[in-house]
Amino acid sequence: MSTHPAHAALPLLYLRSRALPLTAATLAGIALVAALAADWLQDQPYFDHTARVPVVVLAPLLASSAIGTGLHSHSDELDRTAVRRWWPRRLLLLLALTAVTAGVLAAAVPGHPEEFGAPAMVRNVLGATGVAAASAALLGARLSWLPMTVYGGAVYLAAPRDPGGAAAVWAWQMQPGPQGAAWAVAVTAYAAGAALLVVRGARPERG
Repeated sequence: MSTHPAHAALPLLYLRSRALPLTAATLAGIALVAALAADWLQDQPYFDHTARVPVVVLAPLLASSAIGTGLHSHSDELDRTAVRRWWPRRLLLLLALTAVTAGVLAAAVPGHPEEFGAPAMVRNVLGATGVAAASAALLGARLSWLPMTVYGGAVYLAAPRDPGGAAAVWAWQMQPGPQGAAWAVAVTAYAAGAALLVVRGARPERG
């Protein structure tokens, strides 16, 4: 059975409307900088695994900002009036971007999973991307970077040195990899943000 050309072009049209190449290039640049920064920190005298906290916190924050901004649609009318539903494509795009980002950023901080290594990086990518996705649905893609940036910056400055306790919930980005409460918050944020984005799509913007 042959596929109608218009139907075959729909996924490509959807990806082009989201400026996927620019988002992918931005994520690649963030991953490269994160890898170089983590390597440089690890080569410093008296290296401590907590020295990688800035990379584990800031790289997912920047990546989620790129993903959220990339959810902007240049064809809001197409999304709302198309005969075929767009939500599966929204979900697939978000899952693909999250998986690729988590994978490449986790590779930037190899080893020491019990500290601030790959597990903490993956967790922070999930949580930050979930917040960005929810922000895109509620505020619009162009402002989706703002809530997580403000919250992440405040947590980075205010989080206590000792992990665990109540800080594992409100300062989940600053927790070591195996911290269960931090994972629960991050996964919940991702699931809620993804669901909100998939159902509503990014908030329409003008100008």
